[in-house]
Amino acid sequence: MQSTIVESSVRCPENWEKGNWQFLREYCNETYNYLIYKRIMDVVTSSVVILAIFPWLLPLLYVLIKLDSRGPVFFRQKRVGFLGKTFWCYKFRTMHVNDHADTRRASRNDPRVTRIGWFLRNTCLDELPQFINVLLGDMSVVGPRPHMLKDSDEFTSLVSNYTFRNIARPGITGLSQVRGYRGPAANFESIFRRFQWDSYYVRNVSFTLDLRIMFQTGMLILRSVFSRDQPVPLDNSRPVYNSEPLVTAKKIA
Repeated sequence: MQSTIVESSVRCPENWEKGNWQFLREYCNETYNYLIYKRIMDVVTSSVVILAIFPWLLPLLYVLIKLDSRGPVFFRQKRVGFLGKTFWCYKFRTMHVNDHADTRRASRNDPRVTRIGWFLRNTCLDELPQFINVLLGDMSVVGPRPHMLKDSDEFTSLVSNYTFRNIARPGITGLSQVRGYRGPAANFESIFRRFQWDSYYVRNVSFTLDLRIMFQTGMLILRSVFSRDQPVPLDNSRPVYNSEPLVTAKKIA
């Protein structure tokens, strides 16, 4: 199996978890022009999607979701964003209304997921409302995926310097996702490799890299929409829905 490890270890600034704001200032200064262009791209892209796609797709999905199950069309959840700040993340509802949506990740053949929900998840169309988050400035089109609060706490306890990925604004899609690490992380290897790709992205941000990720994401979505047998791929190292529990071992740097 071909390795997808970026490096043997993840380079993060020393004492990052202790609040090394000097590094953050230097990082922002070095990437200032990129951050300006990126925000312009985010505003333009989200505006185009909201104005050109929402008017005809939103009514269609509204009817399908309502016919499929009872409950609201939209689902919102507290997620961890830029520098650890929490925000309301919006999605199309893909599950029956339940009490465990904020604490339990979806699994294969999860009975909570509706019929239309499986289609939305397999094609990533459930993430479409997050362009509203992008326009509001909570998210970017490209960046590390935002975690729900429980997952963020759990992953931070497993991987040292995990909050390093929060230097970048969270994205609708990211480098981890186009490398195959999509969906719930069911084992330690999946968590750590996603972190490696996210940290690689943070350390190598560029406008060109963002465009490549957007293009690759678009190709994956088109393939999944027009080919029922090829949903957007999940974790490429092993099945992401795995019976192996999350490792509760000591932190690994």
